[in-house]
Amino acid sequence: MNRIFKEKAEKIVLAAILFILALIIGAGAFYFGYQKGLETPKTIVIENVSNINSGGEIDANFGIFWEAWDLIKREYFKGGKIVDKDLVYGAITGLVNSLGDPNTVFLPPEDSKKFEEDVNGNFGGIGAEIGIKEKQLVIIAPLKGNPAEKAGLKAGDKILAINEKNASGLDVSEAVKKIRGEIGTAVTLAILREGWEKPQDFKIIRDNIEIPTMEWSIIQKDDKKFIHLKLFSFNQNAPTVFYKAVLIVLYERPDGIILDLRNNPGGFLEVAINIAGWFLDRGDIVATEKFRNQEEVVFRASGNAALKNIPMVILVNKGSASASEILAGALRAQIKTKLVGETTFGKGTVQELRNLSDNSTVKLTVANWLLPDGTLIDEKGIKPDIEVELKDEDAEKGRDPQLDKAVEVILREIKVIAQ
Repeated sequence: MNRIFKEKAEKIVLAAILFILALIIGAGAFYFGYQKGLETPKTIVIENVSNINSGGEIDANFGIFWEAWDLIKREYFKGGKIVDKDLVYGAITGLVNSLGDPNTVFLPPEDSKKFEEDVNGNFGGIGAEIGIKEKQLVIIAPLKGNPAEKAGLKAGDKILAINEKNASGLDVSEAVKKIRGEIGTAVTLAILREGWEKPQDFKIIRDNIEIPTMEWSIIQKDDKKFIHLKLFSFNQNAPTVFYKAVLIVLYERPDGIILDLRNNPGGFLEVAINIAGWFLDRGDIVATEKFRNQEEVVFRASGNAALKNIPMVILVNKGSASASEILAGALRAQIKTKLVGETTFGKGTVQELRNLSDNSTVKLTVANWLLPDGTLIDEKGIKPDIEVELKDEDAEKGRDPQLDKAVEVILREIKVIAQ
């Protein structure tokens, strides 16, 4: 009996010792955690911001963002002038820019509205398509008849400064905002062109910008007649304008067509598909979109191929981008159309506009373009079958060796067909 009692007493004492040790360890841990918490507090009260909870899992410590937010709000020396909305928009801009994709941009409501004006084809500015190539702000193409072209800007020109302020690091939307201004006022661009040792300043008077669609002319050579179709943009008017041109082509019964896509910065995909249908059989692949999940969407011609059997050459240069590259690449891949000129710009990604709840917009890259043969053109462009350079002195003297070469090539093709 005494032995049993003794064993129970020993167990009670052991349990008491373990309990005391647990209290000591717990108190020490609490004290250490408390001191650490005083050094790096994690509880932050965020005011005047709604919907801050993410709807999905995030593999990052998002608390750091709110620590920085709180620090700025409490201690920034101009804190009284801080606008919370500006902080949010700035954070989203940084988020988008961290992707390193010059074609993915965030547009606050005001910029989003200006972008809509651009798409509609009537706005104020200098009239040039601007982009990023190899991390450098460049002129993709000056638009015909607008101030940039009249001032002498050319496709491929590098923009080093805007109104004497360094343009390095600017994204396209920021550059556009700085270049635009009140109609009748001037903007000065420091331009570096291939072959120049130092940049030159171009003073350009801003004007109301109207994007042209197309013009055509007849070229006579060696008793042969060619229709020269110069397509400036794949805008909403292009299908109707091109249809009217087709009627002229069919009426004139030319020996060949020269489709001029030089300095055409692109536009709507559906317009490129529509125009391709005049040259390709129904069902022929024009382009393919390839998404991040490897899903592919194939776009096929749906026209009547009314111009398919007319010999044709396509003119391209470094200002031919996006939809221009899709059309030129598709016709070369499907019907062996020869390309003459210079390597194209290399815009081979697909952007979609995603509207946010406050009327701001994210122009988001969602896929790559692939040509019918599977070729990826992004950043590489399309190399022409016959390379011909157009120099400054050619333009000054009214010469166009690229067009001359296109006529020569199409004459040679006609002779081959006739044999």
